[in-house]
Amino acid sequence: MWSPSRASEDRIAAVDALRGFALLGILMVNIAFLASGYRMSGLPEPGFDSGLDWGVRWFVTMFMENKFYLLFSFLFGYSFTLQLDSATRRGAAFVPMFLRRLAGLFLLGLAHAVFLFPGDILTTYAVVGLALLVLRRITPKAALMLAVALTAALALAFVAAAGAAVLGLRVPGATSGGLAQALGADILLRGGPATIVSEHLHELSVIVVLRVLFQAPAVLAACLVGLALGKRATLKRPDPRMLRTLQWAGFTVGIAGQALHSYSAWSGSGVVLRLLGQAVDLVTAPLLAAAYAATLLRLLPRIAPLGRVLAPPGRMALTNYLGQSLICSLIFTGYGLALVDKVSPPLELLVALAVFAAQAAFSHWWLRRHRHGPVEWFLRALTHGRLPSKQVQPT
Repeated sequence: MWSPSRASEDRIAAVDALRGFALLGILMVNIAFLASGYRMSGLPEPGFDSGLDWGVRWFVTMFMENKFYLLFSFLFGYSFTLQLDSATRRGAAFVPMFLRRLAGLFLLGLAHAVFLFPGDILTTYAVVGLALLVLRRITPKAALMLAVALTAALALAFVAAAGAAVLGLRVPGATSGGLAQALGADILLRGGPATIVSEHLHELSVIVVLRVLFQAPAVLAACLVGLALGKRATLKRPDPRMLRTLQWAGFTVGIAGQALHSYSAWSGSGVVLRLLGQAVDLVTAPLLAAAYAATLLRLLPRIAPLGRVLAPPGRMALTNYLGQSLICSLIFTGYGLALVDKVSPPLELLVALAVFAAQAAFSHWWLRRHRHGPVEWFLRALTHGRLPSKQVQPT
């Protein structure tokens, strides 16, 4: 019988299920950017202008974008505490071990960004992991306060940017690269490996600044929340009252804020409203992400098959995250079918669901025969300086 609080090797099955759920959401967001040079330039895909196409764009922006990577970041922080506790019980030197793990994550993320998807998150986790290492002795209360302060500072930065735009000042990153750049990206992404990599490198030159200034602090804030709740072992026995409170806040304030953010993103209302929408998004996206997590945690004990479906891909999250980009690259770029900007937004979501279903089935099959996912095995070997056992975990 599947239990959300029980797993071998110090794992918490609910964490794996949440991670699998986050992977699904990340894929449903990322696939639009993997499938279109226009989306990477901040523009809608050309040729797809039906009501259904726009409905999907609004739906993904409102209910998915910036929620699932925050949930994944929260779990990164939570898992950090599990790794720290495990090293303490074994008497292992945690700092050098974790530094090797971060180095491995960074190298994997760099290769991922250059060859498959410039929107890679692993390099950000590697950098943020250094901050978690420094802050590992922080109290849960202080961690939560720091997370709130980071989020508030980021939101105020976007409000200030909106004010600057009102005064006619140029705000870096506030406007898209334009139609010419998007068209050029499409041509390069349909080409061979060399042209694909060159386009990725160009995109990275723009993305890296925004990532350092904005995404990394948001990721750190979510990781700090995970660290705080991990220190309290919250996910082993979630408080039902806390879960209900998170659902109430997320499905009211969170959805209202995300509705405003979606309007600012797709209504064509101008730079000022887009920047204000980003500020609202920074505050309300975490609430909606928390509501999703709370809902899933309440459902897992009641619907056992849900955990059995989501936990295996969650246990192989790194393999599946990189695999998603590989599969989509083979579908949409010149690495394979070169269908960039030839697939409508609704069909993109169907492709994402099919890819995740295949990954869930593969993960279930693989973990019946192996203790770790393929990339997890490599990262674990690098982390511990020895080859991990391939023995299947007992059930």
